[in-house]
Amino acid sequence: MSSAPYSVMALNALHERASFNSDSEPLNRYFQQQVTQDIRRRVAACFVAVTDEQRVAGYYTLAATSLLLADLPASVGKKLPRYPSVPAVRVGRLAIDQAFQRQGLGGALLADAFTRSARSEIAAFALVVDAKHELAPKFYLHLGFVALPSNPLSLFLPLATARQAM
Repeated sequence: MSSAPYSVMALNALHERASFNSDSEPLNRYFQQQVTQDIRRRVAACFVAVTDEQRVAGYYTLAATSLLLADLPASVGKKLPRYPSVPAVRVGRLAIDQAFQRQGLGGALLADAFTRSARSEIAAFALVVDAKHELAPKFYLHLGFVALPSNPLSLFLPLATARQAM
């Protein structure tokens, strides 16, 4: 276990990725082998939480996406313009190294994602996540996300909520 303070920044070539080890082999493989290609192709941005010793404790990715208006809860959709979809920001991946789990880092990384998305000069309605397994939605629901009625593993949080908190 570690109680190191973290700095969150964009992933760069100086960050050592090979030793990153979360509970998910697909998330480890993505971070170790594919993320730089996605960054270079501009299909995702990656942000890392690093310790004072520059060890990567966790990461998340952000990308542009959209939500179909018809997929949103009726109470939310009726307050939005009648476009077929609304712009959003997707947290594509979120992983914490095993040595840093259960310390609140996942919530801190999501808060950083909220802040970056809410401060962006490009308009977006919500932050979107796709839970990878049936237990994950509890984590997101606890943080204020709302499940899409058509798919309870897809959740969103209006960025207006993040702006009010800032």
